[in-house]
Parts: sequence; structure tokens; C-alpha cells
Amino acid sequence: MKNVYLGAVLMLAFAAGAQAQDSMAGMKDMQMKAEQAAPVAHAEGTIKTIDLDQGKVTLAHGPVVALKWPAMTMGFKATAQQLEGLKVGDKVAFDFRMEGSAATIVEIRKE
Repeated sequence: MKNVYLGAVLMLAFAAGAQAQDSMAGMKDMQMKAEQAAPVAHAEGTIKTIDLDQGKVTLAHGPVVALKWPAMTMGFKATAQQLEGLKVGDKVAFDFRMEGSAATIVEIRKE
């Protein structure tokens, strides 16, 4: 009888673990789809600061029509690879995506 009970408990534990794993995979899929669904906006501006350690570039940019934003200066997440060859004072055109309240560079190019 102990073996039957133990077997039933193990089966339930395994099923619960598998269900939790499926739920986590589903959440990751939903997050990836949400990030992919975020529209890409375009702007032009001037590099004010570059912080490779923090993965951030500060840009003074013109209006962003797609988001109904006025001209402003703000920080964007960026990779070291994206910022390679750029320096403070460079005029750039860039595409970015909003991820929650953070703006992330998709592409940036010197003008």
C-alpha cells in the first residue's frame, strides 16, 4: 500500500512540475511576442554621452512623430557593437523600440 501511495504522490509531483515548466515557457513566449510587437520608431539627433559600461547612450533628438513625442534629450539602451565608431557630438539617425518604460536602440547610424 505504501508503494501505491508513494507512486501516486510522485506522479502528482511530476505532473505539477511539468505544468509549471509549461507555464514558464508560455510566459517567455508571450514576453518575446510583446517585445517583437512593439513598433519601431525613428528619430534623428546628436550624441550627448556614451556609457559603454552601462550600455547606454544619451541622445538629444528631434520630435518622434510616430510616438507623438516632442524634441528632448534622453537615454537609450544600446550595445557596445551598436555604438562602435560613434562619439559624443556625432549627428545620428536611429531606430528604437520601447520596452516597458525603457527605450532600446534597434539601429543607429552616423549622418
